[in-house]
This record gives sequence, C-alpha cells and structure tokens, in this order.
Amino acid sequence: MISVDLIVTGPMYYKGVYHFFYQFNPYAPTFGRHMVWGHSVSYDLINWIHLNHAIEPSESYDINGCYSGSITILPGEKPIIMYTGSDSNKHQVQNLAVPKNLSDTFLREWEKHPQNPILIPPSGVEVDGFRDPTTAWQGSDGKWRMIIGAKNGDEGKALLYHSEDFVNWKPFPNPMYASENTGMFECPDFFPVYISGTKNGVDTSVQNSSVKHVLKTSYQNKQLEYYFVGDYFPDQEKFVPDDDLGGPNLTLILDHGSFYASKSFFDYAKNRRILWGWSQECDTTQDDNEKGWAGLQVFILASC
Repeated sequence: MISVDLIVTGPMYYKGVYHFFYQFNPYAPTFGRHMVWGHSVSYDLINWIHLNHAIEPSESYDINGCYSGSITILPGEKPIIMYTGSDSNKHQVQNLAVPKNLSDTFLREWEKHPQNPILIPPSGVEVDGFRDPTTAWQGSDGKWRMIIGAKNGDEGKALLYHSEDFVNWKPFPNPMYASENTGMFECPDFFPVYISGTKNGVDTSVQNSSVKHVLKTSYQNKQLEYYFVGDYFPDQEKFVPDDDLGGPNLTLILDHGSFYASKSFFDYAKNRRILWGWSQECDTTQDDNEKGWAGLQVFILASC
C-alpha cells in the first residue's frame, strides 16, 4: 500500500516490472491545477521505488493538469499512455505519451505526442465532463477500441471510440452505456472474464464464447463503484448486462466503503487481473497538511 494524493491512472506489468502511475499534486496534499502523473515501480507489488514524474503540465492541452487515463501495450511491446489533460480553457481533452527509451524497463522518461490533443469533447458532452480513457482493446478487424467517461447534466455516458493507428479516433454513434441520475461516469473500465470460473484472468482483447465482459464505472453522484456483467457484441459495439448480474437496475456495487475510481490491469506474470482503487480518508484538510498526504491507494489481487 502506498500513500499518495489521488487516483490511480495507468497500472501496468511490463518486462518483469509493475508500474504504478497516479494523479499527484507535488505542491500540497490537496486536489489542484498542477496535477501530474506520479510514477513508482515494483517487482513484487509490496516494495516500491519512487521515480520522477512521468507526465507534467507543460503544453496548452494539459497546462491546467494531467489527469487520469490508461496504458495500452501496442504490438512490439510498446506501451502508450492516453491521459486526460485540462487545456488552457479548462476543457478536458485526450492526449498521448510514449516512452523515450524502451530498453529502460523502469520507463523513467515519457514524451508527449506531437498530434496532441487527439480528442476534444464531442457535442452533447460537457467540456469539463470528458475524461478517464480506458485501456484499449483490439477487435478481430484489427481496430482498437476504448471507452471515455462523459456526462451531460446528470446523465453519465460511456463513449466508445475506434482507431486503426491509435492516433486518429472516431466516435461510435451511440454510447456503449448511459444512465440518468448518476452524474459523470468516472474511471470506466471494460474487460473480459471467463464464464467457467477458472482462477486465471483474461487479457483485455480476448473475445470469444468462453468469456463475458465486465463494465465498471464510478458514479460521481453516488461516489460508489458499480459494475455489470454481460455480453459484448463487437459487430454491433453493444454491451448487454445480464438481468441477474446487474442489468438495468444497477444493483452491483464493487465496494460499499471508501473505495472509488478504481482501475484494473492484466498481470501477464501470473495470469490475473488486478484492481486498484483510491481510498479517500476522512481527515480534515488541516490533518492532511500536517501528515503530508491525503488518500491511500489500495489494490485487490483478483482471479477474474
């Protein structure tokens, strides 16, 4: 467990090393406009080495903060970060960053893509309610898919995008999922699980008759984690929750305590999926300033 300031962003297992990226305010244990991507690495998920910040506000597209996102490992073992930046107008836009040196297993240095921002808020979405891209998955057609959380008023949305090159993305006409009275769909996650109940996890891009899919989202209005288990139809880009496993009643809660904004990744070393989450403490701002941190990162080692 590591004490940090905010939300896990892009967890990853890469060439024998676990990477933990997280939102972090380097100036105070409070949420602020200077949010960066903190970075720590571990060989065992217990003992951690703190590194320099991976991404910091520096450009017009992220000058008001580098916020949450995900990492996808492209063919050739090439990790790529997609993160939400708050631009000079405080609009939420999506950006890319890649490692400077792939031979460095700690991936200490990252550089921002020259075509940033790659996505801006679409119509029907609030300019400050378009964030938290998921880890992307690849379909049988070779195209990449990913989901971005969004909102319009009290309606939360999981927006689906397609890309052939991971730089140019096109929106699917309809949200993969939407719900009234939830507020922002924060930190969505979408991944397959085996139907048979095996203890092994499944890589994010697996799509066949042996799996179902899980859609997880953090409801801003409720400050709780909800999830649904159901069927994903890639030819229609449609997700249908099972009625007895969430369905339209949105009854499955991941955790009833102080656990929010979780993010999963597939651990290739042990064939398992690990879920990280932010545990918000109940201390006052004065207490946070005195101890020097606010909030804890916790993880669940899950065979799912």
